[in-house]
Amino acid sequence: MTPAELAQALKEQARQQGFTLAGITSPDPPPHFDAYQGWIQAGRHGEMAYLAEERALERRADPRRILPECGSILVVGMPYHPPPALPLNYPTPRGRVAAYAVGTDYHLVIPERLQKLVAFLEAQLGQPVPNRIYTDTGPVLERDLAQRAGLGWIGKNTCLISPENGSYFLLGEILLGIDLPFDSPFISDHCGTCTRCIEACPTDCILPDRTLDARRCISYLTIENKGDIPEDLRPLMGLWVFGCDICQTVCPWNKRFGQHQAHAALEPRPGLPFPSISEDLALTPQEFNQKFKDSPLKRAKRRGYQRSLAIAAANSADKSLLSTLETAQNHDEPLVARHAAWASEQLKNPTPHQR
Repeated sequence: MTPAELAQALKEQARQQGFTLAGITSPDPPPHFDAYQGWIQAGRHGEMAYLAEERALERRADPRRILPECGSILVVGMPYHPPPALPLNYPTPRGRVAAYAVGTDYHLVIPERLQKLVAFLEAQLGQPVPNRIYTDTGPVLERDLAQRAGLGWIGKNTCLISPENGSYFLLGEILLGIDLPFDSPFISDHCGTCTRCIEACPTDCILPDRTLDARRCISYLTIENKGDIPEDLRPLMGLWVFGCDICQTVCPWNKRFGQHQAHAALEPRPGLPFPSISEDLALTPQEFNQKFKDSPLKRAKRRGYQRSLAIAAANSADKSLLSTLETAQNHDEPLVARHAAWASEQLKNPTPHQR
């Protein structure tokens, strides 16, 4: 095969592995690194200290710091189902889980398929190909690479948006030690004057420069933040207990194009995306580990998940949860006990926001 034919065959193999989007870009420094560095310097990454480590910053600034012989980068996107509306006939109050997290952890799904693409390349070339595989796990600016590979543009909500697919997809990359022809970058910005995502965010975390203040983001608060959630933000979190879909749900591109056939591994597990607040607040460590084995929810750990469930209980305004919260005030994790005590007080004496 010629390099162009090999690139086309590789992208076709990617589609066969469940990646709706596939493009190839250069390993040159990403165009928005300075903006990323400014975001770090402003402290908007919150407690995610690993993002600010000097070695990680150096690698994000230049992919060749990761793989010196890198000649090209394959970037792919795997779709997941858009978030469904909350049914009205549940017998007990429910929380909400972000749509990407309702099935098997994508960190267990995507790398395996990227390895198969490497194996395909090596079979075609008859020799090993130096490579590095990532999916939201390595020191690369994924959305910058994806935009440069032609997959879409970075929207005002900071998500990568494909004009044909919306933004309900997960990214993966392979840094390759071979030279393949690059796809044309996606240059157009189709957000226009629309500001629906900015206006819809309940915590005002989306900033005008296409970055966000992670410290106010519901996804960060429920997943990356391992401690107490600031009291002023708790009433704004609604029923979200792991992640958040609001800024994507209101996006016109998702309303028009965001309907996908998700990969089978990303299909919802029983009880998701609307977990029972009372049932999951009572999970023991063993029950939590069993219920969420190989699930993204393990990232929050039991204490973080149940902390967020307590906040959702308060925001549900359902006083039938008072007994559950009373029990949770004696929780073996002080973090959960503190949030349960706060939630119980909110249910007994709701603020104007919660009435």
